[in-house]
Amino acid sequence: MTSALFWLGALAVLTPWISAPIALVLGFLMASFKWVPAAVNTNAWTKKLLAVAIVALGFGVQLNVAWQVTGNYLGLMVVSIAVTLIAALLLGKAFKVDTPTSHLIGSGTAICGGSAIAAVGPAIRARSDQMALALASVFTLNAIALLVFPLIGRALGLSDELFGAWAAIAIHDTSSVVGAAQAYSDEALQTATTLKLARALWIIPVALISALVYQRFSGDTTKTKLTVPWFIGGYIAAMVIATFLPQFSELYNAAFSAGKKLLVLSLYLVGASITISRLRAAGPRPLLLAVVLWVLIALLSLGWLTILAD
Repeated sequence: MTSALFWLGALAVLTPWISAPIALVLGFLMASFKWVPAAVNTNAWTKKLLAVAIVALGFGVQLNVAWQVTGNYLGLMVVSIAVTLIAALLLGKAFKVDTPTSHLIGSGTAICGGSAIAAVGPAIRARSDQMALALASVFTLNAIALLVFPLIGRALGLSDELFGAWAAIAIHDTSSVVGAAQAYSDEALQTATTLKLARALWIIPVALISALVYQRFSGDTTKTKLTVPWFIGGYIAAMVIATFLPQFSELYNAAFSAGKKLLVLSLYLVGASITISRLRAAGPRPLLLAVVLWVLIALLSLGWLTILAD
C-alpha cells in the first residue's frame, strides 16, 4: 500500500498540475510518513534523472544566447566564488567549525552544492562525517531556496532574466536552481540553467587548488582523481545541435518539455530523501555557517544584478 502511494505520487508530479516546489514538498511528505520503498535509491535516481533532464533542457537554448548570458555575468560569478570561499574559512573559525567542513560548505555554496562537496572532499582528504555535515547543511538550504526564491523574486518584481541569474548564483545545487527558475518562467529557466552549468565548471580549478593547498600544508602527496559531471558536456552538445541544426526545432521543443517534466520528478525524489533525522544531523554550527554564507552570497549577487539592471 505504501509503495503504491509513492508511485502514484511519482506519476502525479508528471502531470501539468504539479509544480517543482509542490513536487519537493510531496516527496518530503512521502519520506516523513515512511512511504518511500526501501528498494528505491532516491539519491542515485535523482542524479541520473537530473543529468538527463539538464541535457534535454539544453535543446531549448541557443548557443549565442548562452555565450552572451555567461559573458554578462562572468564577473559576478568569479567574485561570488572567491568571496564565498574566503568568507567560509574566516567565518568557520569564528563559529568554531573545523577547517575541512568549513571549506566543504564554502565550496558547496560557491559552486554547485553536493557535486562540489563530492569533488573537493577527496581532494582535501575530508572525513566522511565532515562531508556528511556539509552535505546535510547545504541540502537543507537547497530545499528552502526552491520554495522561497520564486516568492522573493515576484515580491521584488525581478525580471525573468535577472531572477534566473540570481537563482544560478545564489542557490547551491543544480536541481534547486532549475526548479526555482522553472517555477518562475521558461526564460528564467534558460538563463538559470546556462549560468548555473557555467558556474559548475569551477569545480575543476577549485578542486585542483584545494588539493594542492592540502598537499602543501599536510605533506600528503597522494594524487586524487577529479571528475566533472558528464551532463555539463551533454548540455553544451545539445545547445550546439539545436543551434546548427534548426530544422529539427519541433523535436528540440519536445525534448525541452520532457526535460522540464523529468526535472519535476527529480525534485520529487529529492524531497523523498529528506528526513527529520538528516536535518538534525547537520548540527547548529555548520548549519549556521551555511546560512550566513547563503545570505551573504544572495545579498551580494542580488545587489550586483540590480546595479547591472539599472
